[in-house]
Amino acid sequence: MKTIVKLLVFVFVLSLSEIATSQEETPQSQEPAYEPIYITMTTTHWNDDPDIDFSDWLDTEKEYFNKVTSKNDLILSSGVYTHYFTPDNSEIVLVNVYKTWEDIEKANEINQKLIEEGWPNEDERQAFFEKQQSYYEPDHNDEIYQSMEFMIPEEASDESRIFYVRSSDLAMNGEGSPANFKEYYEKVTKKSKKLKGYYTHRHLWGSNSREISEVFVFDKLGEIEEFFEEQENLTASAWEDEKERNDFMKEMGKLFTGKHADYVYRNVPELMK
Repeated sequence: MKTIVKLLVFVFVLSLSEIATSQEETPQSQEPAYEPIYITMTTTHWNDDPDIDFSDWLDTEKEYFNKVTSKNDLILSSGVYTHYFTPDNSEIVLVNVYKTWEDIEKANEINQKLIEEGWPNEDERQAFFEKQQSYYEPDHNDEIYQSMEFMIPEEASDESRIFYVRSSDLAMNGEGSPANFKEYYEKVTKKSKKLKGYYTHRHLWGSNSREISEVFVFDKLGEIEEFFEEQENLTASAWEDEKERNDFMKEMGKLFTGKHADYVYRNVPELMK
């Protein structure tokens, strides 16, 4: 299950990296410049063959995880996420995180060496991967993202968590101030007591050059609604004057087309790195 890497970089007309670097450009700031990481996402699908036995799927993936993913130091973190509320219930998303773009390709080379070490017998190796591949449909799609500095790292958990993903389209027309996104993050998102984690990343390679995604982490599905209510209260506290609040939200909204999509996934704790 290696991510297929194609080397193509799209340069944004409207670069939200301005947000990530604005503090570092201030002479008084002593904080080191933010260094983004690179995220590969492979979306595949469960095999719909009724004769496939999925009872040992987790054991099979744990074996691969223990022999390969967990031993590859170039993979900073990794996760498997399954459909909870998305348009396709067969969807399963495989995520790997790397320090640099070059590490994506290097990690694949290391994976191959670890595979040969993990299954030294060629026949056994072939049988294992035939079994692993049988769980999935052959079609999949690959995306590569670059992280942004707006994040709330989650604490490790042995329990499955809820990952609400909001994917928005950038307007890319030069209107709106990227600094507003940063201000909203500092005054609202960052102060949330409901979030167990929060991550942002933007398109680098893939199907939608306008995409920017926010990932909100919760313990339970019901916490998403509680979080929305909390956001409203935090926003009202941050901008007490209603007109000022509305003007700010309108200005921040100019960064985006207004089109967005919502997805909810669950992770598999045993396959988290």
